Amino acid sequence: MTRGRLVLTLVAIAFFTTGMAQAGERVRIGLLKLSSAAPLFLAKERGYFEQEGIEADLKFFDAAVPIAVASVSGDIDIGFTGFTAAFYNLAGKGGLKVVAGTAREAPGFQNTAYVASKRAYDSGLKTLKDLPGHSVGITQVGSTFHYSLGLIADKLKFDVTSVRVVPLQSLPNVAAAIKGGQLDAALTATTTISPVVASGDAIVLGFVGDETPWMLGCVVASTATIEKNRKLVEKVLAVYRRGADDYARVLLQRDADGKFVRSEEGDAMLAIISKYTEQKVEQLRIGLSVVDPALDSADIARQIAWFKRQKMIEPDIDAEKIIDKSFVPDRPTASK
Repeated sequence: MTRGRLVLTLVAIAFFTTGMAQAGERVRIGLLKLSSAAPLFLAKERGYFEQEGIEADLKFFDAAVPIAVASVSGDIDIGFTGFTAAFYNLAGKGGLKVVAGTAREAPGFQNTAYVASKRAYDSGLKTLKDLPGHSVGITQVGSTFHYSLGLIADKLKFDVTSVRVVPLQSLPNVAAAIKGGQLDAALTATTTISPVVASGDAIVLGFVGDETPWMLGCVVASTATIEKNRKLVEKVLAVYRRGADDYARVLLQRDADGKFVRSEEGDAMLAIISKYTEQKVEQLRIGLSVVDPALDSADIARQIAWFKRQKMIEPDIDAEKIIDKSFVPDRPTASK
């Protein structure tokens, strides 16, 4: 081989191998357009996936349960979803494992609000203890909002059946019903109800994080994915933890008065989150939530027990059988 041909061959090999390294291993991640997925958005924009040799394909869904379904069917490799009755029924059939945590309701964070319509407030619905005998709007039966309603009922010692639960299928529908006075109260996302509160058509009665902290989201993978490509799951979780660390370090810092510290880096992060969630930056500031990759196994067991008491999930579902504790540590959710 001539020297010229040798040089060309080496250049071609270098180009090929570099291209292969840049392409990385493709991973399909299912998620919702919510700020709880912020660590993934930050990781995507900051090149963390590429640094782990991963090509991330973010697939957005309109609801939590389809993400779990897609994980089992193999349409996605890893899912970021919420704990609901439908999720537990699906996970209980096998083939799906909870491998990490995501969002948590925590003291001092206004992620989910209890609100009263102005009409109901003026008629006497002034506190959470006044909820019995009133209509309460949520997205769906068995949703995270429904479970939060159950938690406040348990805390204040009233029967959850003493309120009329009204499932309206979406957050905008809940906001519209509160604004129009068709509902007495609702449990809903602070970011979507804040314009209604600002207009005076709704009054905030409190926040779930302050009243009943709990872990409301998780990362899931099928047992097949874990068995066949555990290394890929570990890489994705490493990227996710890195993004979560950035998110907490910058966006969740508070000053001496308890207010979130604003910074240029924080503003840049919120712009990234706004790009993916399609929510305004000022709305995102209001609804910042704790995002913790660690698990709270005891809380998952409590959730399952509640859903069983409400006869929303199968009686044989066991927390130990749907959790894989080998990926991240176990850390209880903080309370007041």
